[in-house]
Amino acid sequence: MTVVTLLAFAGLCLLLSVTPGPDTFLVLRISLQSAGAGLAAALGSALASLVWAALVGVGLAAVLEDSAEVFRWLKIAGGLYLLYLGISSLIRARRTTGSPAAGHAPRRSYSRRTGFGAGAFSTLLNPKVGLFYLAVVPQFIPHGGNTLDTAMVLGAIESAIGFLYLAAVAVAAAKAMAWLQRPRVSSWLERGSSGIIAALGLGVLASSTSS
Repeated sequence: MTVVTLLAFAGLCLLLSVTPGPDTFLVLRISLQSAGAGLAAALGSALASLVWAALVGVGLAAVLEDSAEVFRWLKIAGGLYLLYLGISSLIRARRTTGSPAAGHAPRRSYSRRTGFGAGAFSTLLNPKVGLFYLAVVPQFIPHGGNTLDTAMVLGAIESAIGFLYLAAVAVAAAKAMAWLQRPRVSSWLERGSSGIIAALGLGVLASSTSS
C-alpha cells in the first residue's frame, strides 16, 4: 500500500468516527458519571474494532457478507443490546432523580471494567462498524498480499483514530463536568443520551426486520 492509499483510508476512518453513533453516545453518557470509565469505554471500543479486522483477515467476514440471515441476526443482537443500554440507563436516571440524594451529583455506577466491557460489546455488535469492515477494508487489501497482516494494519489505523476521537469526547465531557454535574443538567443529559441509544437500538431492530 502507498502512503496516499493509507491517507485515504485514514480519512474514511475519521469520517466513520465523527459520524454520531452508539459508541459516541455511550462514551459520552459513561463519561458524565466517570471520566476514567469513559476513557475505558473508548479503549474497549477501539480494541473491539480489531476483532472485526481479524474477521476480515481470516475470511470469516466473507461468511457474514454472503449470509444475509447471519448478518441480520447480528444486527438484531446489536439492536437489542443498544435498547437494553438505553432503557436501563433511563431507569437508573429516573431513580437517581427521584431519590433523596437527587440534589447531589449522580453516583458513579460505571467502573473502568464495566465501561470497557460496554464499549467493547457496543462495537462488536455495531452494524455500522461491521459494514465498514465488510465493505471498505477489503478494498484496501492488495491482491496477492498477506490478507491478515494487511487487515490488522488497517484495523490498527481505524482503532487508533476511533480511540482518539472517543477519548476526546470523554475528556471534553470531563472538562465540562462542573457544569454537567448540576442535578438538572446531568439528569437531562443522562436521559437524552440514554434515549438516543435506545432509539438507535430500535432503528437497528426495525432495519433488520424489514430487510
